[in-house]
Parts: sequence; C-alpha cells; structure tokens
Amino acid sequence: MPTLSVKRDLLFKALGKIYTDDEFQNLCFEFGLELDEVTTEKQMVAKEQGSQAAEGGSEDILYRIDIPANRYDLLCLEGLSTGLLVFQGKIKPPRYTLKNSEDVNSLHLTPSTALIRPFAVAAILRNVTFTQDSYNSFIDLQDKLHQNICRKRSLVAIGTHDLDTIQGPFIYDALPPGEIKFKPLNQEKEMTGVELMDFYANHAQLKQYLGIIKDSPVYPVIKDRNNVVLSLPPIINGDRSKITTKTKNVFIECTATDLTKAAVVLDTLVCMFSQYCSEKFSVQQCKVYSPEGSFNLYPELKYRKEIINPNKANMYIGISESGKSLAELLSRMCLVSECIGDKLNVEIPPSRHDIIHACDVYEDVAISYGYNRVLSEQSKKRNIGAGTASQVPINKLSEQLRISASQAGFTEALTFCLCSRDDISTKLGRTIESVPAVHISNPKTLEFQVARTTLLPGLLKTCAANKKMPLPLKIFEISDVVIKDSETEVGAYNSRMFCAVYSARSAAFQAVHGLLDHIMKLLNVVWDRKSGYYLNQTEDPAYFSGRCAEILLKGKAIGKIGVLHPTVLSKFELNNPCSVVELVLDSFV
Repeated sequence: MPTLSVKRDLLFKALGKIYTDDEFQNLCFEFGLELDEVTTEKQMVAKEQGSQAAEGGSEDILYRIDIPANRYDLLCLEGLSTGLLVFQGKIKPPRYTLKNSEDVNSLHLTPSTALIRPFAVAAILRNVTFTQDSYNSFIDLQDKLHQNICRKRSLVAIGTHDLDTIQGPFIYDALPPGEIKFKPLNQEKEMTGVELMDFYANHAQLKQYLGIIKDSPVYPVIKDRNNVVLSLPPIINGDRSKITTKTKNVFIECTATDLTKAAVVLDTLVCMFSQYCSEKFSVQQCKVYSPEGSFNLYPELKYRKEIINPNKANMYIGISESGKSLAELLSRMCLVSECIGDKLNVEIPPSRHDIIHACDVYEDVAISYGYNRVLSEQSKKRNIGAGTASQVPINKLSEQLRISASQAGFTEALTFCLCSRDDISTKLGRTIESVPAVHISNPKTLEFQVARTTLLPGLLKTCAANKKMPLPLKIFEISDVVIKDSETEVGAYNSRMFCAVYSARSAAFQAVHGLLDHIMKLLNVVWDRKSGYYLNQTEDPAYFSGRCAEILLKGKAIGKIGVLHPTVLSKFELNNPCSVVELVLDSFV
C-alpha cells in the first residue's frame, strides 16, 4: 500500500479549512483512508538516516496517508484534495474535456520499437501555471506511479517535457546504444547509450532501472523533428526539454510494454494536473502513429456507464436506502449517478480506473454511507448500534478440525494456492479441459498458471520435498480451492477443503479411513446410507482401480478416499505408496 506524504498546511489550504489531527484522521477514515503518521521532513530524515542526519529537512508538518494501491487518483495532493472536497459536498466532481490534436505534435513509432518497448501514448497540458509546490507534486506523482502501477518502470516509463523547447512531430525509435547521443537531465556533457549505462551504474536512484534495457541490442529513445533526443526511457529524460516552474506547455509521453497500463498512467497524470491549465480540466490529445501508419488519439479520457441494481447494492452492504439516496452517496465518491426506475446509472470518470466491476461500485456506496453505520444482522434484530462479533462458521470448523487432525498424528502443511496446469490435470491423469480451473492470463512462472482445484498436488509436492524425513509421512491441509462456475457473479467460487496424505512403505489405506471415521464422529455424522455418510466404489485415473471410493453424505458426493496410482506418484517424484482422503467442508456448515 503506497503512502502519500503531503504538507499539512498545503492540504488544509486546498481543502479550505483547518483541521485538528483527530478531525482530519476521522475525515480520512470516513473516506476509506488512514492517516498513518504525523511527522516532519526533519524527523523522517532522522528516522531513515540516523540521528546524526537530523539536521536535514524542514520543520513543515507532514501527513503520511495510506492510499489503496488501486487508487491512483489519490496519489498526489491534487487528487486527494479534490476527492475529499467532492466527498464533503463542497464541489462537484470535475468534468474533463479534450482538445483537438495538432499534427505538428504527433508521436510516430518506428518498427524497431517492437524489439524493446512496443507501445507509447502521449498528451499535452496547455497553459499550465506551476508553483514550486505544484511542480514538486507533479514530479512526486510520477515517482509514485513508477513505483506502483508501472512496476518500477518495467511496464511503463513516464517522460515529461517543456513543449516550448522542442519541435514536433516526435519520433519514438529504438537504436543501438552506440548510436544514441544526448545530454541527460542536469548533466553538462553528451553521452552515448553505453556511456550512460556506465555513468549511472552506481547512481542511488537510477541504477535499479538500468537492467530493464541494458542487455537489449537497441535502446528506446524519444526524438523531436530535429533528431534531438528528449529521453531514454525508462532511465532518464534529456536536459534539453526539462520542465521547470516556468514551463507553460507540457508534453507527456509514456512508453510501455503494456498499453492498457500506459493509458491508465497517462489518464491519471493529466486528470490530476489539468486543474492548473488556464482552461481547467482540459487536455490536448496527441495522435500516436503505429509503425504501419494508422493512428490513435490519446488520452482517451473515456466516461463509461455502469448499471447497478439498487436492491443488490442494499443487500450486499446490509442497508436499506432508496435509489435516489444511493445515487447521492455515489456522487460523493466522484461517481455521478442517476436513479431511473429500478436501475442506477453510474458514470465512471477517467480518473477512476479502479472501478472495474459492479462490486467496486458497491464498495464506494459502503464507504460513502459509512461502515460504522452498517448494522450487523444481530444488531438489527435487537435494534442496537453494535453487534457482538462471532467467528465465521466455516473458519470455526476449520480450526476445530486442524486441532483434531493434529491430535491424530498428522502434521499440517500450508501450500501455494496457485499451481501449474499439469499439477491438477496430466499429473493426476486428467485433461486440463475437463478441470474447472481458473487460469491466470499472464502467469509469472510455469509454477503458477492456475488456481488450484484440489489440495492434493500441494501435499504431494510437500512429501517429495521431505523424502529424508522418517516414514510414515502424515500431512494434511485445510484451505480453499477455486472452482470455475459461470453461474456465479464473478465466474468462480471458493470452496473450503480438507485433504490428508499418508505415505509409508505400504499404502496403509486403513490410516486415512480411520482419520475419515474420526472426523465424521467429531462432526456427529453416523455411518448410514440415508441420514449419514458412506463410501461408494468409483473410478478415478489418479487412484488404483478398485481402490478408490467416493465419500457420500446423504447421497451427495463430498470427497474421495483411496490409494494413489503409481503413475501419479512417479510424476510427483515419490517412491512410496500414498493413501489420500479429501473432503469438501462446505457441506458441514
């Protein structure tokens, strides 16, 4: 979670009111934020560098506020103050407008950029008036975005330039390091790409970004019409086009490996700082030409509609507000809304890229309404303002079973909730198409491609990693799996499962069967085909034929028990036989 440091006096000036620390902390809480610390620059320097460095920094009071990681619009004083003022009803949500693009300031991509950072977007802020504080905030927001959504510049790198010092159209190119010559920001001499890498190898801030492009045969560059290099993303901008407090027209370019995130970053920057333009909240678009010659206009600053059912919103949150009241609550969160019949039309502004699904809108309703005002079901029945907290039944059952399984001699394991496709399919004798798994669209590694649908692969990997331990290995896990289901609102649901593995010189099926009987006894479930549980022989490619059974509760299958097939054991690199029992615990609550 990023932390925003703002000068208290500047913030109060923007809010038009002076608060005590407690009053502002309450305001933050109501808005869904947390005032983490009240400090000064001098105290922060002392904390970070030691008491001997306490002489550095000013005595200005700083508010350090924890900001949700997806609220990019709150990562600067401008966005925070606007959000709080709208929340308090002191101003209306800003309306962002677009100005027509100019061909002279278009951005052209060359084919060679596909080798390194294939995407770029751009925009212009016209007639900006910067003060030293707003200029610092502009730079600080770029840094916050670089560390957050930009993933330390690996996904997106931001470049800002004084438009009056350069000449368009602009070119986004990729060149061999030795062919690049430009003067980096605040330096006196020109450098090639190779010299720049050596020069910044020990730089405190920039050295961490060098590896992003260092081993590439080409480096990305932004050039103007006269082939003057303006920046070498994602490392540093050029000195020629640096912005200052006197800058009036700002050219913003973002180069990226992810076009969607580049568009979000650009929208965030221009939405936050277009308020300093002479025509407030107006942004000039730029034509961005692809290597093929087609172009797109950026920023798009799209306003989109989300249709919400007021009854659903009330049900999910636990309140009983009219559609008109819900619309007013959402408008306080910069989501201008209108109730038409039994529907709620919600307008999502370009500054709120965190609103992806209807559930995000419900969350804003709850924040605006006030979490402290939402009564629990018990409180509603007793007509009181606070209820007694109680453990969620499935969690309570899980804790009780953990204790019982441990007392039965089994050791608890905690495994990853993500696994490879093979772990839940081919290694268990199944095809991936037959498994209702939720797939990760862009997995970081081959080990984390899908959300697990069973706990068994994780436990078998644990056994394989502990071969040196004395036999028998008796381990269990109680945790959630994720099952794909198109009938649910989000396309999947979590299911709490219990799984135990017994590994020894012999299969010892009786060990897991005894554990199953012990658990059922604790749950007061008797062995009975009508009102209790029983086993029914079945076939499963993961188990020995004839040595696998379904566990049925009142005729409904709730799990499996059996001896694993040797093919499965070999694929998980196990040498000893294993017996397994797996149960769906949701059936018992």
